[in-house]
Amino acid sequence: MNGKKKAASLALAGVLCIGLPFSAMAKPVQKDLPQHVQYVALGDSLAAGQTPNGYIDYSYADYLAGDFSANKYKYKLDDFDNFGVPGYTSAQVKTDLLKSGKIRKEVKEATHITLDIGANDLLGKLNDPAHVSEAISAVSSNLQTILSTIHKLNPHVKVYVMGYYNPYPYMPKDQQAALLPLLKALNASIQTVTMQYKDTYIATESLIAKKYKEYITNKQNIHLSLSGYKAIAGEFWKAMMKK
Repeated sequence: MNGKKKAASLALAGVLCIGLPFSAMAKPVQKDLPQHVQYVALGDSLAAGQTPNGYIDYSYADYLAGDFSANKYKYKLDDFDNFGVPGYTSAQVKTDLLKSGKIRKEVKEATHITLDIGANDLLGKLNDPAHVSEAISAVSSNLQTILSTIHKLNPHVKVYVMGYYNPYPYMPKDQQAALLPLLKALNASIQTVTMQYKDTYIATESLIAKKYKEYITNKQNIHLSLSGYKAIAGEFWKAMMKK
């Protein structure tokens, strides 16, 4: 190509570039990649998914894992470990965190942790009113150790701690009048420790009370129906969407 033709070609290219809209010249914007999630659930029978009929099914933790998987453009669920055990107390979760190599490994790798613990401590003392306050104090102390251990193992993990619902909505009103203040004290203790570690407290008492006949279907059993677990998962999910 001679000099004149080359100059003309360069000039034409310049005109074409000037005429193109900016969006045509700009590099394509890369979409945000999904956040990788490693989710660990700790707790008692509610984390495990015990149903009103006594068998294990979907828990709120399972529904949450499903929420992460369903929102595939925002999240990629790489791992889900549910260490919930029916009947567990706060002391037992504390012991697991301090001694179980498998649980400590998963906690170190987790991006999200959910926890519900303390109800069995309280319910175990309802027939021994003189020691109820001691049970709530033990929950507070054990929860401090649990959360401090989690954050030592994994300083960047997001932790969500559940408050408890009234497990005896069918109980006579005079008996509930004695129970509900104890439940309130337990939840207040859980919330205080949770906030102390700058974690997120998830309230469930009002949620379950509004539809307790749907969520607690067996009058002789304190555990939730699947719709109850799904409702609680929804409360966790709303909190997770804010962070």
